[in-house]
Amino acid sequence: MKKSNLQRKSNDDSHKVKRNHKASVFTSLFSDPDTLRELYSAIEGITIPPDIPVVINTLSGVLYPTQENDVSFLIDNRLVVLIEHQSTISENMPLRLLEYVEHIYEKTVDQEKKYQKNMIKIPRPEFIVLYNGLEEYPEYTELKLSNMFMEVEGLKQTGIEKIPLELIVQVYNINHGHNPKILKKCKTLDNYSFFIDKIREYLKEKKKLEEAVTLAVKYCKEKNILKKYLQEHSSEVFNMIFGEYDREMDIAVNRREAREEGLEEGKLITAKNLLNKGSTLEFVHEVTGLPPEKIKKL
Repeated sequence: MKKSNLQRKSNDDSHKVKRNHKASVFTSLFSDPDTLRELYSAIEGITIPPDIPVVINTLSGVLYPTQENDVSFLIDNRLVVLIEHQSTISENMPLRLLEYVEHIYEKTVDQEKKYQKNMIKIPRPEFIVLYNGLEEYPEYTELKLSNMFMEVEGLKQTGIEKIPLELIVQVYNINHGHNPKILKKCKTLDNYSFFIDKIREYLKEKKKLEEAVTLAVKYCKEKNILKKYLQEHSSEVFNMIFGEYDREMDIAVNRREAREEGLEEGKLITAKNLLNKGSTLEFVHEVTGLPPEKIKKL
């Protein structure tokens, strides 16, 4: 395998992911070439020699404004965007990743060469999402940008079915007990999956988050699971877990509010329909549960 010009130009150390308050345990763990090489090899079912360079070029604040759950890197002429997800998978992910890869190419490709006559070569993109959420999800699925396109049946010409633009996101379920072949081949990912599962196990026992993380860290150290990492980054791990937990709570609250707003809107529509049919204020209140003052305004 040949090293790409982009890989020769870049320096591994200068592209390390910056560990800060926004980082997640996932990006902190997979922030160096060796662990990324191990993980990518496990996902692809191949073995990548250690002399093949891995150049990290993650963009901050593009996919997630408050949390860094993504790592972008160049390996063997491939541009890989890797994301860890602990909430519901958004079916809009292909569009978001299209915008993301545009920024990556803008950062890594010589912009002046785009206007020359001869074709330039760019790294082949790959988009991988590792799902680690609480909801049930398949072992593997694909999200396609083409599924988001509006229907144009009336404008189709006979025999023309080619899609002019496509982006495929590979989604793997990495919850403990899922995709055993991948987890078995990547010890770091397997240990990470176990660690997160252990925290959730203690939370199910009605323990507070701080206690759950403390117990999970202690248990994993005793069982030699991420032992070195947990010893070296103990305080960071607590801060990152709390940050991730707060973000998940924000997502859950926003979803609940959206549901409540939807329910409220449904009640208002029902109330308007009943009023239009001549129903009394008392009857509309009894059916919808809306306050009489709000019904009067309608």
